[in-house]
Amino acid sequence: MPRILYLLNISNPDKLASDSGWIVADILAPALMDQGADFVMAAPARVRDGRARFERTAVPVNKYRARLDPTMNELVALIDRTTPDVVVANQVEAATAVRAALLEAKSDALLAGYCHYLPFSPRRGQLLHDPALDDRGLGWPVLLTFAAGLAACDRILVHSATAATWVVDAAARAGTDITDRIRIVPPPRDERLVRDPAELSAMTTGTSLTGIYNHRLYQHYGTPRFVTLAQQLTARTQARLRVMDLFGSRSPERVALDDSPERMRDELAALPNVEVRTDRGDRGTYRRMLEECHFGFGPFRPGCPWAMSVIDCQGMGLPVIAPRMDWFAEHIAADLLFTTDAEAVALVERLACDADFYLAQAKGALASTAGLNPAVVAARYLEAVA
Repeated sequence: MPRILYLLNISNPDKLASDSGWIVADILAPALMDQGADFVMAAPARVRDGRARFERTAVPVNKYRARLDPTMNELVALIDRTTPDVVVANQVEAATAVRAALLEAKSDALLAGYCHYLPFSPRRGQLLHDPALDDRGLGWPVLLTFAAGLAACDRILVHSATAATWVVDAAARAGTDITDRIRIVPPPRDERLVRDPAELSAMTTGTSLTGIYNHRLYQHYGTPRFVTLAQQLTARTQARLRVMDLFGSRSPERVALDDSPERMRDELAALPNVEVRTDRGDRGTYRRMLEECHFGFGPFRPGCPWAMSVIDCQGMGLPVIAPRMDWFAEHIAADLLFTTDAEAVALVERLACDADFYLAQAKGALASTAGLNPAVVAARYLEAVA
């Protein structure tokens, strides 16, 4: 079994429960090691499993440093110390530097890039820059750096078939054919957030439902669209809405870069029948908060290739309603997709009033996560980097 050097940037080391990259690593690492892999975590924070070797790296000053300042000297020294068989670059933009560092260290390790976050969204035959990475026109350079990273990788891992199509297309536009290097390896579900199917039951007809929105509240995640939908739902149905505050109190520096989470949180909290809650990073509290809800929402984020928060809801048997676009159209049952706010309102009313429909969708939601068991995902991961 290989020795895997897992390079991970963590943007919120003081709030690990809100960092999806760390959560994936924390769930995946034990499953990989159970199957014989030697796992070395190079990141600002370690995973909880003590079997994993840990190499601490610095927290980048900002999101551009994470992508454009890969610290070559440190990379070469890290490769020399750990002698990996496989290097996983979770920041694909850094993969070119990792390839050069492998060359300098005289290592023949396989380089895999995991496309954890895509710095673009495809729309009407065009690639749109991620607005969160387009300060002073940096969107296009970041996208080109991402494409260069794809070209440097021996394997390219993506979350979904939707993401695979997008990433292959983005590489082709930059003149690189990566079709034979792409592998679909979805993130694992969190087994702490999986309900026993026997616990699922039909809702009493006409029950007042509580829906949970457990996504980041950045403006570029489509939160203003959800604010509009929340206004419609609270005005036209008996549903109550729970909004997760994943960040809590952020540093003045982060707020200065983007204050949209605070603005969106305050707008939502001001609506009737909407509560803003935090689990304070505790997974047990998070599970109980999900247990108290009846359905979930997908985000309105353009170019969404995956949503761990959606999987959290589905693992708990909560039907998730989502916009009819991107990965949601691939993964979520067609009966739960909507295009307009009116369709979303009608879906919530049907979940409340049609007990058979609700139970069928709850069972389907839970079943849709079965293939995301960590052991299953770890086996796919090891096959992908073999």
